[in-house]
This record gives sequence, structure tokens and C-alpha cells, in this order.
Amino acid sequence: MTDVHSAAEKLAVIDTLHRFAAGIDLKDSALLASAFTASAVSDFRPAAARAGFEYPVLEGRDTIVTTLFGALGSLDTTHSVSNARVTLNGDSARLDALVEAQHVPQSDPSRHYLMKNRYDVELVREGGEWLIQRVTVDNVWRSGDPAVLAGI
Repeated sequence: MTDVHSAAEKLAVIDTLHRFAAGIDLKDSALLASAFTASAVSDFRPAAARAGFEYPVLEGRDTIVTTLFGALGSLDTTHSVSNARVTLNGDSARLDALVEAQHVPQSDPSRHYLMKNRYDVELVREGGEWLIQRVTVDNVWRSGDPAVLAGI
């Protein structure tokens, strides 16, 4: 693989995480769904545990999209992706990145919950497009009111 081709592939992998983040922030279910395989797994348990609550492993693209929109529907969010590192292996890839996620209740913008999370993402290429097969989210630090995530 040439350096230019490898760089383009790595950018395409990172763009998958950008689609995920933008889908949540823009409340665009089609954009969010476009980041996942049909059988994808989302594991937010490590981050939830550090924040003091339990969260189930989500299995399947439709379940992930429906659950995330249900949990975050009353919040304005911004997700910023940084420090992305990609390892390519044929039609699979691994992406490690930091994602800063701000959560603000639409009903009370004076409150917030900010999380800096480490994303460990396994991707596969399907039909020429990179898709998330599994994402595990762990928390590095957090600030604000954790009740915001519970919709309280």
C-alpha cells in the first residue's frame, strides 16, 4: 500500500468515528447508523462505571441508534474527536481516539456534564466503506453534574 493510499484509508477510518459523533450531535439517525455494521456492538460500560452508573452493552446497529437517541434525545451534545491513531490490516482496522463529549439539557442550559473518553474501535470494510464493528468507551476524566446523563 502506498503512503498516499494508506493515509487516505486512515482518514476514511477516522471519518467513520466523525459520522458517529456528528450523527449524535445533529440528531441524525441515518448519519449515526451509517457508522455501524448491522451486527455492531457498543460497550459504554467502562465509562459508565467510572461515572457511577450502569449501562448495558448494546448489540446491533438498530439497537445502538434507538438507544442512543432515547438516552440523549433531551440533551444538546458536542463530540470532539482527537488524537486518532489507526492501524490497518486488510479489510479490518483498529482506531484509538480521545472523544470529548459535552452534554447539556435542552431544558436547563446552565447545567452540563463533560466527559473525556478513550474510544477503542474495531472496524471492517464493507462495500468499500469503513464501519464500526465494536466500540468500547472508557472514561479518562469528567466534570459537571452526572445526573444530566440520567435526564434528571
